[in-house]
Amino acid sequence: MLDKHKIVALVPITDGDKAKNFYVDKLGLKFLSDDGFAIVVDANGNMVRLTKMKEVKPQPFTVLGWETADIAADIRELQGNGVVFECFGDFMKQDELGVWTAPDGTKVAWFKDPDGNILSLSQHV
Repeated sequence: MLDKHKIVALVPITDGDKAKNFYVDKLGLKFLSDDGFAIVVDANGNMVRLTKMKEVKPQPFTVLGWETADIAADIRELQGNGVVFECFGDFMKQDELGVWTAPDGTKVAWFKDPDGNILSLSQHV
């Protein structure tokens, strides 16, 4: 039944202004509204509600990700907008852009929003 419905992504935030600046100005998502409970943005036809919370406890895993056809180009563009990509040191082998290549050839890079939520880009083979 739910396979016919669109997904609405929910990401917790603490500061609406910082989140709006990051998701709209740095990531390039389209601002839709601020209903007092959440900043709502459009991500290529998908609604993302940046839900306002008093406190956010970032999880140690990706909470929101985007699939890309050219991860290197997207990383460079995001870096130009001030987005910083995460490097995990010896934990996983990443290239100079912060891209980790999975055994199946999938490429993944991670970055954080102002609340420390882990976001990602992935390029699938």
